[in-house]
Amino acid sequence: MTYEFLQKAFVTSIMVGIICGVIGSFIVLRGMALMGDAISHAVLPGVAISYMLGINFFYGAVVTGILTALGIGVISQNSRIKNDSSIGLVFSAMFALGIILITAAQSATDLKQILFGNVLSVRTSDMIITLIVGAVVLLAVFLFYKELLVSSFDETMAAAYGLKVRMIHYGIMVLLTLVTVASLQTVGVILVVAMLITPAATAYLLTNRLSTMIFLAAFFGAASSVIGLYISFMYNLPSGPVIVLVATAIFAFVFLFSPKQGVIGRMIQTNRRKVAIKENT
Repeated sequence: MTYEFLQKAFVTSIMVGIICGVIGSFIVLRGMALMGDAISHAVLPGVAISYMLGINFFYGAVVTGILTALGIGVISQNSRIKNDSSIGLVFSAMFALGIILITAAQSATDLKQILFGNVLSVRTSDMIITLIVGAVVLLAVFLFYKELLVSSFDETMAAAYGLKVRMIHYGIMVLLTLVTVASLQTVGVILVVAMLITPAATAYLLTNRLSTMIFLAAFFGAASSVIGLYISFMYNLPSGPVIVLVATAIFAFVFLFSPKQGVIGRMIQTNRRKVAIKENT
């Protein structure tokens, strides 16, 4: 708390960890990890254009992210091409375009920061944008929790109840785009999908309730960000990769030792059942 830049990094990391955990819970439940990867890469042209125009990259990235989500939907719904193929087609093209635009702008340093993140150089404006995005995401999840709950587990039932499933889907895409762009400064384009998936996947191994999963995912995301930031500062390591590795380490621990879903926990339960069967026979 001695240095101002560390205070900004600390606050921003916590906010990014929370919102990635919250929206990541729905991404994991809906099996949309590839979509998260696609949008995180597809925002690069918007970042490049924003850099050329001298404006905050948030605006350009949000526009290209939303256009990418819409483009994927249009292709998959109006052709024989399946959803995963349309995702790969659109996001690879957008990512390639972004690299060309960044190179044309002669900004290799900024490209590296965008790809891998650098939370220690976060500005006040970036922190405010992250705070606004976080408020929007949390408010949207709070207001439409029931709709998100039903549509995430059974879209057919949601449609039968009269819910606009396609609109909910695109709404999640917009929230995913906002979270992705808000996370660029912290973990970068390449690693943002890890922050969307890993904390939520960790929480998924610990509970069967969506509300509990959201809170746990937000906690794991915030904890990973804080611990990773501390380690990266102490040992002069890149912040984004360290944060992701901390999140992965937490997942590995839960994967092994979770009471119900952990590998070791299941082995112990299996051995106990075997012993009980032998004693009864």
